[in-house]
Amino acid sequence: MAKLSHSDAVEVRRSSRRTATVSAHKEGDITVVSIPARFTRAQEREWVAKMLERIAAKESRRRPSDEALMLRATQLSAQYLHGKAVPSSVRWVNNQNKRWGSCSVDDRSIRISSRVKNMPNYVLDYVLLHELAHLLTPSHGPNFWAHLTPYPKLERARGYLEGVAHTAQLDLSDN
Repeated sequence: MAKLSHSDAVEVRRSSRRTATVSAHKEGDITVVSIPARFTRAQEREWVAKMLERIAAKESRRRPSDEALMLRATQLSAQYLHGKAVPSSVRWVNNQNKRWGSCSVDDRSIRISSRVKNMPNYVLDYVLLHELAHLLTPSHGPNFWAHLTPYPKLERARGYLEGVAHTAQLDLSDN
């Protein structure tokens, strides 16, 4: 296993059955790059670099910047909340271990846990909508949940988050 940087561990798997194709996928924190056994070390280095770039590009599309997160929140507010929820800021944070997101009603700021970054877009959308709804109704009463009922993947997203929390034995809730 080669170590590229402090955060990117790479394992190269050579296969005699693989003749021309190269593939890469993540296994936890390790990127596995599968190449044909006949590749030279130079070809291996070239293809590992290409595949890491591809994975990074794919992840950056899946993991929006804070600016893109704000834009998405604005779009969701317009689509599901009649544009009434207007946050002052929306950003990723790394220090939320007991929540998927949080909202400060006083300054209208929303923070989304970096744990959500790798989750499907419909889950991110739900977490954003959940926090946006707090700008309209701070508590989790019936009025709060009424804001979220138009979202078609509400229960699916909540189930996904419950499954993640259960599997990782986390005490996380959206209530």
